[in-house]
Amino acid sequence: IILNNKAMFKLFKKKTELDKLNLKYKKLLEEAHNFSNINRRLSDEKIAEATVILGKIEHLEKFQFQL
Repeated sequence: IILNNKAMFKLFKKKTELDKLNLKYKKLLEEAHNFSNINRRLSDEKIAEATVILGKIEHLEKFQFQL
């Protein structure tokens, strides 16, 4: 398998806290969407969790750009 340099380095690059939070946020939104037709209460809980994660993401982004 031939990989270009960028792809090769991505294999070994550790995920930052911001990357982890973004993945978790997307996952929660997907779960909320899946639950929206089945169980509205669970969907609302997932959205509430995603909102908390979004606040953390915004805080980290704000802190990173201040440096």
